[in-house]
Amino acid sequence: MRIGSKRAALAVALAVIVASNMGHAADGATSGPATTPTAGAEASSESPSATPRGTTFVLPGGWAQRVQGNAVFVTPPEADGSRIVIVDAAADTADAAIAEAWAIAAMTPKFLVATDAAPRDGWEHRRFYEYDVAANAKRMVSGAAYRRGDAWTVVLADVDQAIAEKRGSQLGKIYQRLQPAGYTRESFAGRTAHKLDAARLRQVADFVERMRKDFDVPGVAVGIVQDGEVVLSQGFGVRELGKPAPVTGDTRFMIASNTKALTTLMLAKLVDAGKLDWNAKARDIYPAFRLGDDATTDQVLVKHLVCACTGVPRQDFEWLFEGETQTPQTVMTTLGTMQPTSGFGELFQYSNPMAAAAGYIGGQVAHPGSELGAGYDQAMQELVFDPLGMRNTTFDYSAAQTGDFAAPHGYDIRRQVEVMGMGLNETVRASRPAGAAWGTVNDLLKYVQMEIDHGSLPDGSRYIGEAALLERREPQIATGVDRHYAMALAVDRSDGVTVVDHGGDMGGFHSNMMWWPEQKVGAVILTNADEGVHLRGPLKRRLMELMFDGEPQAEAVAAANAKASREGFAAFVKLLQVPADADALAALAPRYRNAALGDLVVTRKDGKAWFDVGAFQSEVTTMPQPDDSLAFMTIDPVAIGFLFTRADADGVRKLVVRDGQHEYVFEGVE
Repeated sequence: MRIGSKRAALAVALAVIVASNMGHAADGATSGPATTPTAGAEASSESPSATPRGTTFVLPGGWAQRVQGNAVFVTPPEADGSRIVIVDAAADTADAAIAEAWAIAAMTPKFLVATDAAPRDGWEHRRFYEYDVAANAKRMVSGAAYRRGDAWTVVLADVDQAIAEKRGSQLGKIYQRLQPAGYTRESFAGRTAHKLDAARLRQVADFVERMRKDFDVPGVAVGIVQDGEVVLSQGFGVRELGKPAPVTGDTRFMIASNTKALTTLMLAKLVDAGKLDWNAKARDIYPAFRLGDDATTDQVLVKHLVCACTGVPRQDFEWLFEGETQTPQTVMTTLGTMQPTSGFGELFQYSNPMAAAAGYIGGQVAHPGSELGAGYDQAMQELVFDPLGMRNTTFDYSAAQTGDFAAPHGYDIRRQVEVMGMGLNETVRASRPAGAAWGTVNDLLKYVQMEIDHGSLPDGSRYIGEAALLERREPQIATGVDRHYAMALAVDRSDGVTVVDHGGDMGGFHSNMMWWPEQKVGAVILTNADEGVHLRGPLKRRLMELMFDGEPQAEAVAAANAKASREGFAAFVKLLQVPADADALAALAPRYRNAALGDLVVTRKDGKAWFDVGAFQSEVTTMPQPDDSLAFMTIDPVAIGFLFTRADADGVRKLVVRDGQHEYVFEGVE
């Protein structure tokens, strides 16, 4: 649910987008009639390619390539200078290979940090490079060096920030299938899953605890089901730093975007009851629905609200900055101002407001004429939480934060873990179908087990018809090679077996639920710190290793990621001026205003300054940019990583904040 990781908010690493395979769309707004999304249409146009030495990669549909000596230049459809450069380097070391590649690309970016990753995909050594790029350049610049034997392959990225976000899923494909010549990927196809017996479960628990400590996560809860039985429900660490209360399987965490899958389950119940049709036009179900313009609005079917396939880009700053004033109705109204930046079915673009609209429209079907939030809440309680026995799952923040609940945590700029305020997390309440639920491992395991059992409950009774349930898993848009997004569910077949999952991210809470339908195995992980985001992928990989006798990779990946996280954070902090530039703080206006994001109030005390946007506030420090401009960076754990660039002009004090595809200018109010 969150804007991605806080590092991604800084826009310093294309690798963040690539690693998450969260993609995004094509050039130009689609204001005319759109085509109906067709699952796999983009995937069918991709093609295998290779460098002169034989390193293989996927060329995404619509992209071009040209060979120049020992390099391949890969470019997106937009003619703006964005490119990926893949080089068969002649150098003997990673650093020398990177230098060779940048010389071919005729660029000399300002180095920030290099970190090593674990061996994978046939590569014996992988090293990733980040660069200090001016915010005003609006570019993503990164490098990566891969070694097989004595040969190095380098991948450089110099991509417009908006294109990097829109086309992140396509960029992910390039990196996902970058492999040495002659290498065959490991596949679990045809293998029978082992029973997760006591010995294997001990390995899981020990691995989770090592990761928890390595990533400074105060508390983690993990649950696993296999063959209809809960085989693990265990807490690790504490609910709140400095307090002894332990995490258990019944500890409540914010589950953030895992809420989306539960929302689509509510919609599926309505479909199953004949009250809703996935293929009905959204505006026919809820006439007040608006998206972009009339032509676009008229194309949106119910299923499109949750498929991330309509080209509506991630646009979260409106609710993050104005969360304290937002209501379900204003969320719907604001959605009407949002316009797709790619065609229907063209590229994966993740939209929280669209998912919120899906839930509220479902609530109106279940309870016509009710207030949007109340109708949704009641529908979720009646159709999902109560029948599945999810008694500890709620949208009531006050009730959630009593008894056995976890507090959110994050790093300060000294890299010390602190309890985080809930201000930023409060902002999602008005968009709650997209990510505001609180839940427990034991509750979510009941949901996962129902999914594995195709809609049946443990007592054998049928909760939902199989057709309505499983249609939610039908691929709608590609997120990678053999990876798709369905209806708020990700379907991954890239390892030869099918795993369905979804993650959740809010301030200090990161989670995942996943299941292997054919093997009748499912798992849930909930964490109470921002570094918890790093535990999810390795846990998924470790479970597959134990089930299918996979190559041991998860341990090395987690250890390398922990080291890289420490090194990356240290490099980021070195860019900051602490204490902040006193003259720059003194020159700030007392208040700034943006029409979409509202007011930003500046307060000062003892030589420090804070930005208060209403929903949350944070101390800021200064961050000089490579182009000699100056930016202000929020540094409190609740909101670390929001970058505001000073843009004073013609006697008007201005601050600019950007996400991937949008720019917001705050003007000083004198």
